[in-house]
Amino acid sequence: MNELHVVTGAGPVGWTVAEQLAAQGHSVRVLTRTGSGPEHPMIELRGVDIESDDLRPHLSGATAVYHCTHVAYENTVWRDKLAAMENRVLDAAAGTVVAFPESLYAYGRVDGPIREDSPRDATFRKLGVRTQLLAARDAHSTPTVSVAASDFYGPRVLTSHMGERVIAPILTGKPILVMASADLPHSFTYVPDLAAAMITAAASPSMWNTVLHAPTAPAVSQRAMIEMFSAAAQVPTPKVGVIPTWALRLLSTVPGPMKELGDTLYQFRYSYLLDSSRSEAILGQQPTPLVDGAAATMKWWAATPAVSV
Repeated sequence: MNELHVVTGAGPVGWTVAEQLAAQGHSVRVLTRTGSGPEHPMIELRGVDIESDDLRPHLSGATAVYHCTHVAYENTVWRDKLAAMENRVLDAAAGTVVAFPESLYAYGRVDGPIREDSPRDATFRKLGVRTQLLAARDAHSTPTVSVAASDFYGPRVLTSHMGERVIAPILTGKPILVMASADLPHSFTYVPDLAAAMITAAASPSMWNTVLHAPTAPAVSQRAMIEMFSAAAQVPTPKVGVIPTWALRLLSTVPGPMKELGDTLYQFRYSYLLDSSRSEAILGQQPTPLVDGAAATMKWWAATPAVSV
């Protein structure tokens, strides 16, 4: 059945959600400030400012809304903007379910696997913002579902630990520096798996008003991910070095991008394990094997002139 679905934002998550919905035969309306997004006969692109425009006419008639708009990766910006943006979308949705891609930040540091029933009560800087957002969704009358993922990888993923900062050097044969440790296990979520989980959850009222985990393959090291990307591209694995913890701590005292990354340094100093087994059973979905995800990622890079190096 052709239903209208509305997606806010056209980053890697929003773009992928829109493409998957269109492939299923649904009408999709993508809202971005610039009117950009995937070109497809089933996708309508609208220029809309989520922060200031009246959202009600753009969300009217939707079966589900997927709020994938984000802002700059800065603590003050998150605190100033994210809650207000989400509240505007929830108010305008007026009872239509809103699905959110979510991070693991609200869990804070967890010793062992992060499971759906692990406490989500972190308070520090950006981690605390995510805790507050989850609480606000719970308190709102509009139904929501939040699908939490670990660090992204996949087609269209650029600003990620397994995005452009490692793939560009792989393709040019340059050394790569990773954070804290190259060999500790770390979970990486394939964006198409996150998108598929959001779509399934939004269509299933029994999953509303819950937090699920995106199906995520077993954790591997940053080095192993780089090796898989290199193999998929059929190039030698570049030399992998490490920015030591002491240097990252020093850099995190200086305002700027490294200070923001310092909030989540624990994710790379210790094993970082997302357990999605319970959500996989609920969703009826399995994660894409990392080797297959790496192959699809490198195929996208090879086919995308704008990011080719």
